[in-house]
Amino acid sequence: MGFIRFNEGDDQGAFKYWTKAAELVNSAEAHYQLGCLYHEGKGVEKDTKKKVYHLEQAAIGGHLDARFNLGVIEQHNVRLERAIKHWMIAAKLGDDSAVEALKNRFREGLISKDVFAEALRAHKAAVDATKSPQRDEAEAAV
Repeated sequence: MGFIRFNEGDDQGAFKYWTKAAELVNSAEAHYQLGCLYHEGKGVEKDTKKKVYHLEQAAIGGHLDARFNLGVIEQHNVRLERAIKHWMIAAKLGDDSAVEALKNRFREGLISKDVFAEALRAHKAAVDATKSPQRDEAEAAV
């Protein structure tokens, strides 16, 4: 329902639904969307602390975009070790953007070949784990 409100331009309505979902069932997606609203100032005032809180809750819940974005925030705050940890977790869960961020840090000489190779292996394993003949057939039909 939050997405319906948001797509209709009712940012405050979306905020209310996502807040309920975050409070009642600790929805990772709801926390992520709340973090985005606090980042953009849609339906609420911009608030960096609340944005980070909701992204952290979403990341704990397994939300890949939240985990990746926490890495970006940490990099922006010049805490590269923490950024790399977030991106490693996201890469191990199959996030392509995290692999790209780690590749860039490798090219810059900020992470070792072994760390980057570990990320690539874990990413491949996560992606391979999601493959199935039924999924391949469905993708081919589209």
